[in-house]
Amino acid sequence: MRPNSNRTLRMGTLLARNWWTLLLRGLVAVLFGVAVLVWPGITLIVLLTLFGIFALLGGIFVVIAALSERRADEPWWLLLLEGLIGIAIGIIAFVWPEATGLFLLYLIAAWAIVSGIFELIAAIQLRRQIENEWLLAAAGIASLLFGLLLAIRPVAGALAIVWVIGVYAIIFGVLLIIFAFRLRNWNKQEPPTIV
Repeated sequence: MRPNSNRTLRMGTLLARNWWTLLLRGLVAVLFGVAVLVWPGITLIVLLTLFGIFALLGGIFVVIAALSERRADEPWWLLLLEGLIGIAIGIIAFVWPEATGLFLLYLIAAWAIVSGIFELIAAIQLRRQIENEWLLAAAGIASLLFGLLLAIRPVAGALAIVWVIGVYAIIFGVLLIIFAFRLRNWNKQEPPTIV
């Protein structure tokens, strides 16, 4: 077994054992997206508070999964890093709501870009171990595109593109939910042997 293949299989196993964290993150994302789309006259503070809840809960779920898999032979630290970034950004959105909207929009953009990168890395590494890994890649691409759009056009403001935020969150959440159930099914099967 090649070292890289072994590490990739361990990452796939780690994600499969913690499929529920992706499910919860997906559910929170869908709820956030729906709330943003149906809230009439949403203010920037309310939008940022909802985003703070979304980032904080997602980060907590990922940190719990990472710490439950803390072993020397598991790549748990990548999950831990992603979770800690989500928690930090969620806390900043709560603690510093009076910060300029532009600064907080850049935080949201940074979070989306970092999350997208982690999801794309995981999808690429898992492409030979898990079917439908494209769902995770699609979620990563959606995060990257959303983050880049927000970083490039922050002057438009979050309220001007609130529908983009809501649609992104719903698409991202649905993709994570589907992928979580695929991981759960993979976890029930015997993991493939890599030659």
